[in-house]
Amino acid sequence: MNYTIDKHSAEPAYIQLYHHFVRDIAAGIYPHGAKLPSKRVIADETGVSVITVEHTLTLLSEEGYVHCRERSGVFVTYRGEDFLGQESGKADPIVLDQDESPRDFGEFPFSVLSKTMRKVLLDHGENILIKSPNHGCAELRNEICMYLARSRGISVEPSQVIVGSGSEYLYGLIAQLLIGLDGRDTFGGNQTGKNGVTPDSRPLFAIEDPSYKKIRLVYEAMGIRCDLLPMTPDGISSPALRKTKAKVLHVTPFHSFPSGVTVDISKKLEYLLWAKKRGGILIEDNYDSELTVSKKAEEPIFSMDPEVNVIYLNTFSRTLAPSMRIGYMILPKKLVQPFQEKLGFYSCTVPIFEQYVLAELLRSGDFERHINRVRRRRRK
Repeated sequence: MNYTIDKHSAEPAYIQLYHHFVRDIAAGIYPHGAKLPSKRVIADETGVSVITVEHTLTLLSEEGYVHCRERSGVFVTYRGEDFLGQESGKADPIVLDQDESPRDFGEFPFSVLSKTMRKVLLDHGENILIKSPNHGCAELRNEICMYLARSRGISVEPSQVIVGSGSEYLYGLIAQLLIGLDGRDTFGGNQTGKNGVTPDSRPLFAIEDPSYKKIRLVYEAMGIRCDLLPMTPDGISSPALRKTKAKVLHVTPFHSFPSGVTVDISKKLEYLLWAKKRGGILIEDNYDSELTVSKKAEEPIFSMDPEVNVIYLNTFSRTLAPSMRIGYMILPKKLVQPFQEKLGFYSCTVPIFEQYVLAELLRSGDFERHINRVRRRRRK
């Protein structure tokens, strides 16, 4: 370890040591998953105290470069790809291939996840074998409500929370809920053509173009037509939004995939005004919003105007791991009873064990600490 610590420098020794490690980790000398030398070895080879090394490792851990495992050592968690596209200044949106979905990655520390799973097994015992309530277990729905209140300023009741196995499943529930809720023509179907002829009686939803392709595929599989509204650098094209006959609009306000567009407050208000004027419904798909590099979380459309029906969607597949197929949607209060009457018979598709694990991650603060680490790292 060829690290030189200048004891006469105004910069503290632990900061100098920190910069040495950051340089080597970023350069791949210590690749992802590599174990750093022990604190005593680092102290002996650099001529500093063990306490100084501990300060350095704590700072590296807080910044997301390493993870300290008790009685195991310190392991590198930095991945070089986390920093791609994060140049100084506002980067242009990155257009990804449709098969290169950002939903394919997971960064949550496995040690924390395994520890939480063991705790759930001890705390709940044989209760993990029971069938989940249809809308999700009470523990998870309560924790989601408290998490949204803390992190997003969204105030909702557990009865509004529906838990399901990922976004695609929830898209299907939304489609079934809205089709025929007040007659097909409410949502853009039965548009009368020339001479009174009805060219297509299927309901019509408006979606972003381009958008995550499974949104369109699920809706079309449910018998819904999709009006593809072109995206601009600011969001959906305003002329196209005014022109559509749809009364249901599915939007991804933050980091829309694959265009990478994040809309500002003006465009969000435009979406709300659009829905208010035609008595429509907005579907706010916020799957990636927790991972913003901004110090302030994006304000959700859901909480901006109580007079507009907004269905809020999010998933933990992106923030935890792709294998954790857990998503949720928040229904506006006006749609809770219709959902219960029409679709309340559906069984929850997420195993109760995984729901308890996620509830514990939210309750303990481990989930939010992970989100904060990722956001700090990406801001660099």
